[in-house]
Amino acid sequence: MFPVGPAPWPRLRVLWALWALLVVLLAPWRLWAIQETQECTWQVVLNNLESVGKNDAIDHFVDQELYTVDKVFDLLVDAPIDRDEVRGLGADEWERPWSCTLLGSGHLLTISLQTYLGFPYYLKINYSCTGEVSSEALVRKGHLTGLKPVVLVTFQSPVNFHRWKIEQLQIQMEAAPFRSPAERCDAEEVCLMSWYTPMPIKNGSVVMRVDVSSNGLGPFIPNKRFHVNINGFLERGRDHELQFTVGNELFHLIPRHFVNVPSRPLWYTVDQTPVLILGGIPEEKAILLTDTNFKDFFLVELSIDSCWVGSFYCPQASFTATIYDAIATESTLFIRQNQLIYYFTGTYTTLYENNHGSERWVRVLANECIKRLCPVHFHSNGSEYVMALTAGKNEGYVHFGTITDGLVSFKLLPRDRSVCNAILVDNCSITWAVFIAGDYNLLMLVEIVGPTSSKYFQVVSYDLVSDYLVVLYTIPEFIPDARGLEFLMILGTESYTNFPMVPKGMSYNPYNNLLLIWGNFLLQSFNSENFIYLADFPKELSIKYLVNSFRGDMAIVTENEEIWYLLEGSYQVYQLFPSKAWEVYISLQVLQQSSRYAPNETMVTLFYEDNKLYQLVYLIDNQQGRLIKRLMPVEQLLMYQQISKEYVLERQGSHLTLSFSNFCPFTVMRLQELPNPQIYTRQERYRAQPPRVLEPWGFHSENSLAVYQGLVYYLLSLHSKYDKPYADPVHDPTWRWWKNKKQDQDYYFYLANNWRSTGSVHVDMTSYEKIYDLKAENELPERIFLDKGTSYSFSVFLTTRKPEVQHGPSFQVLSPVDLAVVLADPDCIEAMVKEKVLVNRNSVLFWVTLSDKRSCFDQGISGHHLMKTSMLVKVLGSSGHCFQNTNRGPRMQSNLMVPVLIGCPPGKRLAFDITYTLQYNRVQNKHYFDCVKVDPEMPCFLFRDIFYPFFLIQDLVTGDSGSFQGRTGSLIWTTENTTTTEDLAFNIMSHNSLGIEWLCLENSPCHDTIPHNIFAPEFFFKVLVSNRGVDESTYCDYQLTFLLHIHGLPLSARRAFLILLVSASLFVGLVILYIVCCLLSPYMVKVCNILRWKINSIIGLESNYTYSTPSDSRAFSHSGTVSWRSSRLNSRVVYKGAEENKAET
Repeated sequence: MFPVGPAPWPRLRVLWALWALLVVLLAPWRLWAIQETQECTWQVVLNNLESVGKNDAIDHFVDQELYTVDKVFDLLVDAPIDRDEVRGLGADEWERPWSCTLLGSGHLLTISLQTYLGFPYYLKINYSCTGEVSSEALVRKGHLTGLKPVVLVTFQSPVNFHRWKIEQLQIQMEAAPFRSPAERCDAEEVCLMSWYTPMPIKNGSVVMRVDVSSNGLGPFIPNKRFHVNINGFLERGRDHELQFTVGNELFHLIPRHFVNVPSRPLWYTVDQTPVLILGGIPEEKAILLTDTNFKDFFLVELSIDSCWVGSFYCPQASFTATIYDAIATESTLFIRQNQLIYYFTGTYTTLYENNHGSERWVRVLANECIKRLCPVHFHSNGSEYVMALTAGKNEGYVHFGTITDGLVSFKLLPRDRSVCNAILVDNCSITWAVFIAGDYNLLMLVEIVGPTSSKYFQVVSYDLVSDYLVVLYTIPEFIPDARGLEFLMILGTESYTNFPMVPKGMSYNPYNNLLLIWGNFLLQSFNSENFIYLADFPKELSIKYLVNSFRGDMAIVTENEEIWYLLEGSYQVYQLFPSKAWEVYISLQVLQQSSRYAPNETMVTLFYEDNKLYQLVYLIDNQQGRLIKRLMPVEQLLMYQQISKEYVLERQGSHLTLSFSNFCPFTVMRLQELPNPQIYTRQERYRAQPPRVLEPWGFHSENSLAVYQGLVYYLLSLHSKYDKPYADPVHDPTWRWWKNKKQDQDYYFYLANNWRSTGSVHVDMTSYEKIYDLKAENELPERIFLDKGTSYSFSVFLTTRKPEVQHGPSFQVLSPVDLAVVLADPDCIEAMVKEKVLVNRNSVLFWVTLSDKRSCFDQGISGHHLMKTSMLVKVLGSSGHCFQNTNRGPRMQSNLMVPVLIGCPPGKRLAFDITYTLQYNRVQNKHYFDCVKVDPEMPCFLFRDIFYPFFLIQDLVTGDSGSFQGRTGSLIWTTENTTTTEDLAFNIMSHNSLGIEWLCLENSPCHDTIPHNIFAPEFFFKVLVSNRGVDESTYCDYQLTFLLHIHGLPLSARRAFLILLVSASLFVGLVILYIVCCLLSPYMVKVCNILRWKINSIIGLESNYTYSTPSDSRAFSHSGTVSWRSSRLNSRVVYKGAEENKAET
């Protein structure tokens, strides 16, 4: 059995101490108990369109397609919504329903039409409080007292920055109250109700964090975070029921799956994984799968073939169906069963242009004997990674897997020879591998068998770029003798015990370069060469796995399920379970009748979430088993350890009193003078409020919620379309939305106040905006981005415990506390600390400035290839001793670790300032001629005019926009200045350079452009502007590619001469033709007259024939003969007369 709680429960002989501790511990909360403050918490579930208003409906994020909301926007005929922008559709397409018209994944935020669409899900928000039976009554009370939940959705940046833009995007929405129509309620006006907000999705993001807070009215409810991720391993069947693509769901948790089963690590790509999986269920090819970080979960039996390929190079002692290793990435799941590994790629249409989802599990490396999968916790270069360690014929190699856009590939490393051959040994085995993505370096823990069958271990480094392999460190064979010290520097001169060192794995933190080698010991190093032995960890124990928060602390789980805790930067290891502090904590939970603890429980796994340590525990209570996620109370346990160790019983009169020693050197620690966070955190935030409904109680309808969906969608679509080469006149993505309606804002407000808005909905234009002025909270940001030479400053205020004033040798007042700033890469960043002792307040004020040293990063694209480092701020002598009481429980102080990312921060861009360029060119050239067909989005420039371009450096996060003062290069133009790049390929220009003269010489693309009409030729130049290599003021490689429309291009000399020759020939030919026509016109008239006379004569001859009856046939014949002869004679006479007249002329 592997219990997490004590078994049996605490004995009676320690209860007296627990009661005494209870009095001390509950003292700070005495006032709260008197006021009977309720503890309330938010509840958030996902609802699809058909589930809105249903009480118990809970959905999972499966659908990734958008829906049209056309019909509800058609009703807003007198609102600041342009009907021409709704869809760009014809008049015959305006009557489609809004709720069921599926558009498909191609119509996500990259849609080209100006359209209002709806997201497939809503967030349903409620809250509950302790001691209250009816949550419905609580929600009604909150609504009537003005409570409105505020939802902040944070989209996680994608892995593949080559396909998607890297940005830190948030949208803040106010929830809309909605009365449930499911049940009738005649007694009250408000029955069942909830709050709803759209649940937006964004291309490239499958992980979303939802933070719910209060608007400050109604009951006090602490902020709470939820994880709402897209599950690409679920699909809808023919009956629209959800089913798994990876296998079949099992609906019963059997105790034998968890009881007496060892815990196992949870492996995934940090901050990028929407679906987590956990194997280790004995003799079952099943996994635990969750898309909410184990708030809820599924037990899924995998549909794999479960082959067992045993051979002479891959010996297997036995076959098992257990899934031993399980790793989750952004889109792909990996598992190992026996010696085989499989992967399955989910269906994520928001990540790929083409769906790469798997139809079945894919077996990979089928001919290899895989003994272990090793995770890579961080992505790099647009890809994720996983490593497979081999045995048998390829012993000494690592199969290095790369996952890019759901496509999996493996390669064998090292490339030329095995590790054993490279380090010149005959028999070796790779026990563990760690990939350092920033350096493209692979660290391997290698077990070597010597000639005498003795074993020793080495840390081997392999460079993936240069194919260079070197031994970094040889681990001692035995555990050093620390002789009572907390730590020991391994120099080779220390003495050793008889306990052999048995390394089992490694862990690496890329933010502080801390490498840990673990087994029945702990060795740590910050340069992978010099190691420190942590003596507090017992050598009799063996570590099974480490759980790293990558924010300055980690948890350790041993083979016998003990839990230890380590603060990075310190050398003391704390035992959390089993311990006296754990027994005290459990006793307090029993007194509070907590349902999250039981006498019989088994830990399934341990993991970090939002910098807090959580347990997944299987409880058996009243013969019923259940699996729950609960917080590991690290701070409380450390506090109880201090109290249990450092107390003294003093007799005062006839009774004993308890006194405790507090080892924290300060009483108050407060951060001050923090700068506005957005310039450093690079968080872009939008704000959206629900449309105002003209209803007495303020409840929304399905139509108004659909309007809310469309408005949030369009707000995010404006954000995605704003990143374009031509800069808008106003640096704000929402400017285009309302630029033609702002002048009518008072009119729409008048309609709403008089309840005359169409559709009973009023859209306030000021409720949809981008926020640029977020204020700093009293804590350090989650991460800091530093550009070249930039700095981050803040101050730390400490009130000390020692009231006495200390003086130095020169009568200077000495600080009673010391503040240290530890830098992971002092060659790249530097810190300056100034102190001021406030004697009258018994306090010290420290000013801390962190700066970039301009030495460790080349120019790069915004958000790409950032260097990871960190800053640790700590008060000396306070690690593990200082805590702050908050409404969420105690919080550890004195160790503040902040990740720092060096490079070009996300959200910076170079844009073509078309507005000022047009103004300046008009002034300098004394005129401006646009194209005949005017395009307001791309104005034209005349070829013969001097071109003066101007560019803007725009910060999409802070809203700053200023003229680019650096230098740029291009291949398109020529200038009077002669400054070029070293390779003579680019002309270098700055903001004060002379204008540009366009050249279209021979062999250039624009040379000899053929006109297609009577107007001069036009040409579109594709201009590439970059500051790389010519601008040393920033780490940003500003690359701008845009089209420039030039008209009035001249013709080449050859084509101009050809056109002149053809034109002249045509003109001369027309003149000659005219002269010829004038000379021949009389003859042509005569010929025409003769032809006309002959035609008339023939017609007249035929009309003189007469016909008679048969009785007078003889007369008829005679008369006809005479007439014919007479006619013939007349014709001769006329013809002869004509000839005589011709002769006379």
